[in-house]
Amino acid sequence: MNRSMIMTIAGICLAAAPAAAQDTREPVPRGPLTPGEQATVNLFEEARASVVYITTLSRRTDLFTGVATEVPRGTGSGFVWDRMGHIVTNLHVLQGASAAQVVLSDQSTHRAVVAGFSAAHDLAVLKIEAPPDVLAPVKIGRSDDLRVGQDIFAIGNPFGLNATLTTGIVSALGREIAAVGGGTIEHVIQTDAAINPGNSGGPLLDSAGRLIGVNTAIYSPSGASAGIGFAVPVDTVRRVVPQIVQHGEYVPPRLGIRVLADLDAYVRSRFRIAGVAVVDVEPGTGADRAGLRGARRAPDGRLVLGDIVQAIDGEPVPDVGTLDTVLDRYTPGDQVTVTILRDGQTRDVRVQVY
Repeated sequence: MNRSMIMTIAGICLAAAPAAAQDTREPVPRGPLTPGEQATVNLFEEARASVVYITTLSRRTDLFTGVATEVPRGTGSGFVWDRMGHIVTNLHVLQGASAAQVVLSDQSTHRAVVAGFSAAHDLAVLKIEAPPDVLAPVKIGRSDDLRVGQDIFAIGNPFGLNATLTTGIVSALGREIAAVGGGTIEHVIQTDAAINPGNSGGPLLDSAGRLIGVNTAIYSPSGASAGIGFAVPVDTVRRVVPQIVQHGEYVPPRLGIRVLADLDAYVRSRFRIAGVAVVDVEPGTGADRAGLRGARRAPDGRLVLGDIVQAIDGEPVPDVGTLDTVLDRYTPGDQVTVTILRDGQTRDVRVQVY
């Protein structure tokens, strides 16, 4: 062997490898994308304009100088609701933050203020000042006709990686998850699309690119995607967000009765009756017009029970929490059938919620 081709490193002789021949092969043309691939590409390119990157900020004060500054606290996702600058996200994305910034798809950054929220649905609305022509509202779909097995798409900013697309199917429907403000969120969509920290607040889309849910939570022992994610259904979003935009808060539909959880517990233990005891009735409300009766005191001081609400449209309401959850499915102005227990007799009355 030619000595010039021998290299000695730490006493070990290595033969120099001959130079590799240059690969002159040309890439093989792949042809057009499949119809399914092209549909996904089109969906992403259209929908990404509606998705925003949210950075939350915390105020910190320097112990030596006393100067307060805002530092990044966390990240999340959201989407454009309308051309007035309303941005929808999850409430838990904003919790503990002193301020928030929104980055639109054109990479412009905007200071955001909280327009309102609903802790019962883990939804919040931010407001930014941006030209209408750079705001691309998401296309709104519906969630009451979803089918298990249909394709879905999630766009968000997992781990701060903006404009990330993941795909999957509707894994299950009708799930319930805990809400930020206590209670439960009903009719939640379960999906196997990868949803990770930072995806919260981003849109869940159907194959037509329509919003069908807001990515909210994952079930994972490790904190990363385990193939079980949950989204607040768009039918809930459509009911809650417009109220937040208009009034700054969400007020659930009401019958027009005042109730007390302590009285319910007393009725259950004393009379073995399940239901919600009416303490009194608000004048001029649907409950008042329907003739519902509240509790009263007898001349000798005894408590005389009024009506006991036992069901709404046939669904049992054994306690105040269940009553609130059931009423939340309705819109002010809807008529519901209220099953009440009065003087030992069960009867149905029609009540307009407001």
